[in-house]
Amino acid sequence: MKIEFDIKKYIDEIRKSDGYFHTFINKQNLAAGVLVLEPNEEDTQEPHDSDELYYVIYGDGFLKINNRDYDISEGKAYYVQKNIPHKFFGNKKELVVLYFFSGPDS
Repeated sequence: MKIEFDIKKYIDEIRKSDGYFHTFINKQNLAAGVLVLEPNEEDTQEPHDSDELYYVIYGDGFLKINNRDYDISEGKAYYVQKNIPHKFFGNKKELVVLYFFSGPDS
């Protein structure tokens, strides 16, 4: 079982790919990953089957949760209940966020 994860490596890989996120843990009771969203890039995620916690490493913009917009900033965390629509938008610089699910990333 893998214990250590190189988040900087995953961020670099995302920057070189067509995707904008990478889930590096995906277990029955926990999933974790990193999201990298460039300015003007669309966050296309759908509501998830598990509760989720986002931690902003760096960047700016907004997080829409259930039709309400929240200013996001570095060092803040945001909780989203399962099955609630949400997405990041309006970032003027690169946005990097760690995410954690209370179940598998589905």
